[in-house]
Amino acid sequence: MTHEAGIPLGIRFKLLSDTPQDSAAQVVSDVVIGDYRDLDTLRAFARGCDVITFDHEHVPTEHLRALEADGIPVRPGPDALVHAQDKGVMRARLDAIGVPCPRHRIVSDPQDVAAFAAEGGGGFPVVLKTVRGGYDGKGVWVVDSVEEAAEPFRAGVPVLAEEKVDFVRELAANVVRSPHGQAVAYPVVESRQVNGVCDTVIAPAPDLDPAVGLKAEEMALRIAKELGVVGHLAVELFQTRDGRILVNELAMRPHNSGHWTQDGAITSQFANHVRAVLDLPLGDPRPRAPWTVMVNVLGGDYPDMYAAYLHCMARDPRLKIHMYGKDVKQGRKVGHVNTYGDDLDDVLERARHAAGYLRGTITE
Repeated sequence: MTHEAGIPLGIRFKLLSDTPQDSAAQVVSDVVIGDYRDLDTLRAFARGCDVITFDHEHVPTEHLRALEADGIPVRPGPDALVHAQDKGVMRARLDAIGVPCPRHRIVSDPQDVAAFAAEGGGGFPVVLKTVRGGYDGKGVWVVDSVEEAAEPFRAGVPVLAEEKVDFVRELAANVVRSPHGQAVAYPVVESRQVNGVCDTVIAPAPDLDPAVGLKAEEMALRIAKELGVVGHLAVELFQTRDGRILVNELAMRPHNSGHWTQDGAITSQFANHVRAVLDLPLGDPRPRAPWTVMVNVLGGDYPDMYAAYLHCMARDPRLKIHMYGKDVKQGRKVGHVNTYGDDLDDVLERARHAAGYLRGTITE
């Protein structure tokens, strides 16, 4: 999708991919198959690039520093990206700049988790996260006892304990920042999760107090500036019952909570990410319609979804379907649909029906 955004600008992409089956490898013409964890592979790949960016946060930080030392622009740079790679580093930095977060602490064993729970006065449950490598609910546990707290430590990696926040909903603030400091903010959205995986995004977040929305946008812009982010930054937020907004996670790349912008914003997150990485003027982030809804398509009963397009497109000519070229596996994100319009209930129903039909959970 980032490649697609670069085509009108005449941008040529070179891709380092794990396998030829990766989504981007199916559309980019210049593909190198290799391991992003191998420094020699990265260096050989980088020699043909004017600038490097990412579609995930897992490239080792020390490798990115080596590329920078070789004179290759890396955006976002390793000093920024480490805050999306390491939850412990992220929490410490956000604390230092005064950004509100859930109560948290690095813990060493299950007994330490129990002590953390007692410190807050509320006891269990506690949320445990591996500091690196988790996504879409992986590497995250909600534990109700010392016995349940043993599982995260078996991987032998540092574990972050956080209070389980009593939130009313999850929000996301998406911003883009360029090397020369220009920045834009998209409307704050509501993100609805199912089993730890993003299911639906509503733009803008319904019934959000304008003052709270502005505060969330300002917070995201300040984080981007303080951390030196170049490119797209998604700030995932909890809106609490007592009216606070707390930072849950950071992602420094085009993000699922911003997929609605492909069809619902004047300039998509992908186009603005490309512009920022190349230090071009950023585009207008304003929405095209009062409401846009994105619903993820998860793998289900239809291994070949092509036949389902006929029903979905005939039923809703305004529907936008985006598929990733992935093999269909149960529960795997294989695409998403966007709908937009003037009436939120109608837009939601259209998006949910299309995604459900493509999943195979709706058959008429």
